Amino acid sequence: MKLHELRPAAGSTTAPKRLGRGVGSGLGKTSGKGHKGAKARSGGGKRPGFEGGQMPLYRRVPKKGFTNIFGTDYAAVNVERLEVFEDGAVVDAQALLDAGIIKKVLGGVKIMGGGELTKKLTVKAAKFTASAKEKIEALGGKAEVV
Repeated sequence: MKLHELRPAAGSTTAPKRLGRGVGSGLGKTSGKGHKGAKARSGGGKRPGFEGGQMPLYRRVPKKGFTNIFGTDYAAVNVERLEVFEDGAVVDAQALLDAGIIKKVLGGVKIMGGGELTKKLTVKAAKFTASAKEKIEALGGKAEVV
């Protein structure tokens, strides 16, 4: 088989509609747009969210809060989730990704104090809560800020 011999599978593609090519085509004259009205006009139709002149939902719902464009999102991980690592392991963002504990690193990893830890680990993360740092160091592990 050569490149010029490649064809799509039979029946997988259909010919495009040829509009305005005579009454016999079934799509002549008004070309499937009917008679007059907004949807028959060039560039016609309603914008997304239009509710026929009724006050649209996006304007009825009150505005609340704001988004801090300078804020940093962290991938949060509780210390109990670190139990999957063996004793004495070095836990960093890549290790957490490989273990499937986090999906994305985002702006860094933040270790939270939820749950209990029973293994001595060296944890490298962007941030630690006070309780998480306490739990890691109580077992002889290290909480390193990277």
